[in-house]
Amino acid sequence: EHEDTSLLLQPLFEGQNYGAAAEDGTQCPSVSVSRNNPAKRDCLVVAVLCFGNLVNFIDWFIVPGILLDIQKYFGLSDGKTGLLQTVFTLCYMLAAPIFGYLGDRYNRKIILGAGIFFWSGVTLGSSFITELHYRIFVLSRGLVGIGSASYSTIAPTIIADLFEEGKRTTVLSIFYIFIPVGSGCGYMLAAGVAKSTGDWHWAFRVTPCMGGLALLLLILLVPHKIQRKTAAHRALSISGMIGRADEKPDVHRTAKTTWCQDVGSLIKNCSFVCSSLGLTAMAFVTGALGMWMPLFLYRAQVVQGLVPPCLQDSCNSSNSLIFGGITIGAGIVGIIAGAEAARRLRKINNKADPLICASSMFISALCLYIALMVAQTNILSTFIFIAFGELFLSVNWAVVTDILLYVVTPRRQSTAIALQILVSHLLGDAGSPYLIGVISNAIQARNIPSLQWSFRSMQYSFVTCAFVGVFGGGFFLLTSFYVEEDRKEAQR
Repeated sequence: EHEDTSLLLQPLFEGQNYGAAAEDGTQCPSVSVSRNNPAKRDCLVVAVLCFGNLVNFIDWFIVPGILLDIQKYFGLSDGKTGLLQTVFTLCYMLAAPIFGYLGDRYNRKIILGAGIFFWSGVTLGSSFITELHYRIFVLSRGLVGIGSASYSTIAPTIIADLFEEGKRTTVLSIFYIFIPVGSGCGYMLAAGVAKSTGDWHWAFRVTPCMGGLALLLLILLVPHKIQRKTAAHRALSISGMIGRADEKPDVHRTAKTTWCQDVGSLIKNCSFVCSSLGLTAMAFVTGALGMWMPLFLYRAQVVQGLVPPCLQDSCNSSNSLIFGGITIGAGIVGIIAGAEAARRLRKINNKADPLICASSMFISALCLYIALMVAQTNILSTFIFIAFGELFLSVNWAVVTDILLYVVTPRRQSTAIALQILVSHLLGDAGSPYLIGVISNAIQARNIPSLQWSFRSMQYSFVTCAFVGVFGGGFFLLTSFYVEEDRKEAQR
């Protein structure tokens, strides 16, 4: 898999005269690739980071893939079930600013390695928790979120340091493709392992092995120090349209300002604030869909009489497999389409990025609403509209990151990414799984317990996501009013 990725990327990096290197200019002994071939070396670094991102999101979405089994095993209501993902995301969110601060000032390879080791070990340990210790299981998911935060905060900044603007479009798009691919694989892996073994606990024993491999590859193939070595430093944009700013060769990326000064500057950046709120709406919707959609589809099929209620030890996991496949396919197509649309439209409109994000959010919200309304009568149409809804959500991932990278000055980018993670998760997917579960519980409590109301409670609570998606599109429209001015400010 890594060889294929390297072959795909290699033509893009020819002629590149900078990349990952030790501070003193010496070759790190852990890197077997010759220092005379920086393009090959950077290909391997990207391949390792992409594989780590894959493992990160597989771990993230194991729980939703076997949610029905976990809910039955611990005897949970919808509200308590949603708490699992909420605790994970809260810990992830709170840890992100800390790792952003550390990533701007200390060795990023060591931080990444520690994070992978930590989350893999906790995931393995959580597979041995019994039904009497639900709180410990919830705590373990929170600890996994802390480890994941180190990776999501720091890995994109390493890629941003390695490549020039034009090439960064392709590289960041490839990196972010592994978000939906990893998410989909998490559903499919969890459901497949649970089905084949008859015990959902085994799903938590596979990804630690993958995490161990990712850690080994990080140690062997990623240089200990990574910095830019060009005579002129460029703003970190995937648009390829940003001018140069003077910078002395071999200047370190280390921040010269305090964290409070960085945060104060970012709060005044209207494009960063508005695009972060748009991303928050995206996170709210994707968090709720990711946690509850397989269970919602199962309840819709039960109401239609397509599948029987789950009474046995191992429940039907076909919806997780199908939804995982949809997530992978829609994610890949959406991210590629978004990057390509942005590349083309930037040539004729400098506000193309936020306008693309706004349009895709509006369309996604409409598709989601239609999917919810037809779920009780036509399950095939539901799958189709969910696929389109996820596709248009995925359009935005690389584009939103690009907006941040060219409206924020390079020395504040790790902090900006960390703050964006904090805000988007605090107001987005940290609360949406729990909120959907609580609303579902409240609706069920007001009606006679039945399979019909079990489905309708989830259906009505999901409508919240469609309206949040519309608000997200509005925030991206606001971003378009400020993006040109903030882009120029970042170049100064």
